[in-house]
Amino acid sequence: MTDTMQAYLLLGLTAAIIAASFAIAGRTRAADGFFEGTDSQGRAPGLWPLVLSQVTTWIFARSLLNAAILGFYYGIAGVLAYTAYYASFLTGWVIVDRIRFRAGSASIQDFLRERFGRTGEACFNFVIALRLLSEVFANLLVVGAIFAGLFPAIPGAENYAIVGLALVGLAYSMMGGLRASVRTDVLQMIVFLIVFAVALVALFMHESFSAGAVLTAGGVAGPVPGWVLLVVAGLQVFSYPAHDPVMTDRGFLADRATTRASFLHAFWISALCIFGFGLFGIQAGLLAADGDSMQAVWGRMFHPAILLCLNAALVVSALSTLDSALSSAARLTVRDMKIAPQTVTNGRIAMALFMLGGVGVLLADVKDLYAAVAVSGTASMFLAPVVFFSVLGGRRDIPVWSYLTAFFPAIGGAAMYFYVEAKAAWAVALFGGVHKYTALLAICIAVLVIGNAAFAIGMTTARRRAVAP
Repeated sequence: MTDTMQAYLLLGLTAAIIAASFAIAGRTRAADGFFEGTDSQGRAPGLWPLVLSQVTTWIFARSLLNAAILGFYYGIAGVLAYTAYYASFLTGWVIVDRIRFRAGSASIQDFLRERFGRTGEACFNFVIALRLLSEVFANLLVVGAIFAGLFPAIPGAENYAIVGLALVGLAYSMMGGLRASVRTDVLQMIVFLIVFAVALVALFMHESFSAGAVLTAGGVAGPVPGWVLLVVAGLQVFSYPAHDPVMTDRGFLADRATTRASFLHAFWISALCIFGFGLFGIQAGLLAADGDSMQAVWGRMFHPAILLCLNAALVVSALSTLDSALSSAARLTVRDMKIAPQTVTNGRIAMALFMLGGVGVLLADVKDLYAAVAVSGTASMFLAPVVFFSVLGGRRDIPVWSYLTAFFPAIGGAAMYFYVEAKAAWAVALFGGVHKYTALLAICIAVLVIGNAAFAIGMTTARRRAVAP
């Protein structure tokens, strides 16, 4: 199979999946179906559509590529670190269960508004809006990079792929909203599992593959940063799911038992997929010569048909995440933030604006993909004390100043890490030139200490006021 044939086969497969997605999506005219995912009879999604929707929206293209790259550079430690983020399904279930079924709130926004007023809700909405925008642009970026590599003779192939996928993803998302997203996720997840399974079997059967070598690999850059990142993931996993509306939206659709089961199944399935994709990066690291890129090693390792499967897995996962991010954007702006009346038309307008924002960032030549998870995860850490004190502890008397004291250091820490990743001279000097993940760990610890201390002090002063004569 020539490179040209591989390119056109991927293009054809992508077109077929898009056509099938249009056929399955259906047109939703009712607001409940568009924003709540119910069918024409008003029924919530069943268990396995919900599970597959959860999984396919969280093993998106950026995450698959990140897992492989971390495996390439840091070996098994890097893959374990990225896989650890998927424990967010476990902590996410606990958060959703406490907020929805114990506190009786209809959304995380309602929960925060009841305890921290409009200020608390506005801070949260700001962070998750940035999160959704980053998901749109990051997945389009991966798709653009794939097609640019497959069609090097076509000037602007990257931009054609980005704009094309953005338009078709937006079109079928606007047709059915959250209901269409859940339905198409099932198809896209099945396709993903098939092509990924083929590639994984090829990896296991490769003559150079050794399970022992892979599971003890240190990567081309050494394992220490990977172990540091594993600690970072352990710190962020308590707050990370709370700021991801793609996950939490699906926690407010079905009954309690179905919701619980969907989160648990989504955890082990997505964790296995991410770990499995990370193995491709580890194996490439074991075979890499000095100066080799991961993609160059893959090109030597695999038949073009297997490379087609890997690229197809990335494209399918990107497409599934796009429609989910857009449906969550519509739900955020119209249903939760109540910026406009809850109509299907307003939901579609919100989708178009978010897609326009994501494409605009890309066309402005912003290409920083791999810092996005760490920056987003650090910004979300202002929610950690909210989870510990308000969600799990049930405290309703934490003052707004405590919340804001947690919020601003988290945003500042996220911005600081962005500059560390960009190798800004002042940021590098501030942390003494240590590895970026060591700097990230220091930032995360500082954010957690400040936020939890502010909540503890706020709780103590509230108790004193309550018992004062």
